[in-house]
Amino acid sequence: MKITRWASRPAQLGVMALAGTCALAVAGCSSSSGTTTGSSGGAVTIGIVELNLSNPFFGTLEKATEAAAKAKGWKVMKAEAKVPGDSATQVTAIENMIANKVKAIVLTPANATALNGVVKQARDKGILVVTVNSPLSPESAADATYATDNVAAGKLIGQWAKASSPQDPHIAMLDFDLSDGPAKGRHDGFLDGYGITAKSPQVAGTALTQGTIDTGQSAMENLLSAHPDINVVYTINEPAAHGAYTAIKNKGLAGRTTLVSVDGACSGVQDVKNGVIGATAMQFPSKMGEMAVEAAAAFIKDGTKPKAGVTDSGTVLITDKPVKGIASETSAWGLDHCWGPK
Repeated sequence: MKITRWASRPAQLGVMALAGTCALAVAGCSSSSGTTTGSSGGAVTIGIVELNLSNPFFGTLEKATEAAAKAKGWKVMKAEAKVPGDSATQVTAIENMIANKVKAIVLTPANATALNGVVKQARDKGILVVTVNSPLSPESAADATYATDNVAAGKLIGQWAKASSPQDPHIAMLDFDLSDGPAKGRHDGFLDGYGITAKSPQVAGTALTQGTIDTGQSAMENLLSAHPDINVVYTINEPAAHGAYTAIKNKGLAGRTTLVSVDGACSGVQDVKNGVIGATAMQFPSKMGEMAVEAAAAFIKDGTKPKAGVTDSGTVLITDKPVKGIASETSAWGLDHCWGPK
């Protein structure tokens, strides 16, 4: 998801960018020494175009994709967007990958539509392009997408929050830019799971965050000033939840507010264990990358195209306060399956 994760989850995107021959000052590349060949002969090279690699989510996704590719003996070209929404760097990287005749490209798009033109160029050259974490718009602009079903993730925490809430809920919605697909999916899913709409009287207030600890805290402080009776909080991700909890604790409301989130980073799961977050929906970035590589392998072997559209990479509710009828795992299980630094 493009929604940024742990310490700066939405994206203070990093500076690495890739020139096809590693000649540019901002370029970075790596390759394996494998000798696996494509259907037309010769060593296989694939491209990986990512967002912020300093962000644990995207770093985990990139490393898993690269490891799966190198396990097949492939060479890898890599690129990274510089700042949030930096499609220009990604476009240049894909152009370089086309020039270097990669067999497939695994892309986490910085923008849902800005890359459609260069992706078409790649596909017209016979290069498989699959997106991970979030799709292009329309989804058919890429050959396939492997991503979290963010609506389903939001619905899980909405259902849990509904079952765990006080009888007179006053809900705060701490969002990220709702033009972002994953952010909108989580937002809508939570409301659906809770059984309300954005205009329902139970929604006391909403605020946009940058998905970071600091913006989560400041947004929660502002909402509590205007609505001191808030007792249920939806957050776009775990860093925002951690910041929101600080604001809640500073107001003396810890233990009286139900807090839910999405991600499954090790830091976030630890917050579940510590009682900071009531429940979070874990997603699996490594699985996204591995699924993308398997799709590329089938295509490179004999031209088999993957299933079009979005394939869900899975979501698991993590909570130490299970609710009857809602499948979940404990924080102990979550710490064994989480991603990012522990």
